[in-house]
Amino acid sequence: MQYTLHTTFPEALKADWNALLDESVSHVPFLRYEYLYNWWQTRGGGEWPEESRLAIVTASENGRLVGIAPLFRAEHAGRPALLLLGSIEVSDYLDLIVRPADLAAFLDGLLPFLAEALPDWQALNLYNLLDSSPSLPALQAAASARGWGFRQEQLQHSPYIPLPGDWETYLAGIDKKQRHEIRRKMRRAEESSVPVGWSITRDPADLEADMESFLDLMSQDPEKAAFLTPAMRKHMRATMRCAFEEGCLQLAFLNIDGKRAAGYLNFHYLDRLWIYNSGLDRSFGEYSPGWVLLGDLLQWANQNGVREFDFMRGDEEYKYRFGAVDRFVMRAVVDRP
Repeated sequence: MQYTLHTTFPEALKADWNALLDESVSHVPFLRYEYLYNWWQTRGGGEWPEESRLAIVTASENGRLVGIAPLFRAEHAGRPALLLLGSIEVSDYLDLIVRPADLAAFLDGLLPFLAEALPDWQALNLYNLLDSSPSLPALQAAASARGWGFRQEQLQHSPYIPLPGDWETYLAGIDKKQRHEIRRKMRRAEESSVPVGWSITRDPADLEADMESFLDLMSQDPEKAAFLTPAMRKHMRATMRCAFEEGCLQLAFLNIDGKRAAGYLNFHYLDRLWIYNSGLDRSFGEYSPGWVLLGDLLQWANQNGVREFDFMRGDEEYKYRFGAVDRFVMRAVVDRP
């Protein structure tokens, strides 16, 4: 394999990058070229300093793109490190981009190439790999073969709901008490004396206003308001615009009496719905808007061929009450002697 270090985004490889992702060990929206390009412009909404340096490594064989290590160089945990683009806070799932059949060979060549091409790092610090990722055992094997250190740790719960493709079948598969509660709250909203309904942003002319409405809903939560710094708002807007342009944004609102009562920012990508963030107007608490909108989304997902409803990172109780099962994201560290 021939390895190349890129210190700027390789725009000429955009189509090949996304085509390789289609066949990669982890096909997630946070690894698309467009998403990571936008993430880098704001350094993850200000999570990383401007001095961070891009260090994307590609590998090719017989003129064909074989693997991508989408990395950047930054100080982390008190020492110089290489991290995956997208790390750490705003990209739920990350990984290397490589076909399963090429993974071992790609890593066997990647580690010595990184040591030679980028001499000033001490750790390869990879966050947010799913616990099922083939990259974890492959990284351990490649590091061990060179006598380098390897360790991994479980970071966060990342629950998801496998969907049967039928709303009633889904409801029948969850706890009886929870099933009754979902039905009761959705029925109460339907029978309300004021208009209650939900919508998805589809018209490009509505996008800017709807993004602001969603960010306003998010900011009603004090913790999320602190999270939404000016740089983070810029990142969130760029992410939503990018997803809309790529046809995978699902910006959904519950509307009560003509006002936005709850919102969900999701990605409808492949055959999954990736639940990215939410916002709530607590003045509509009597209508349980968050639960009602989540029920509407699950009903829609079952009716529209969505195979998996992915809540992504976070172990909030409501996710399990809606029938989610657990998996985890991991951190893998390769220590260079």
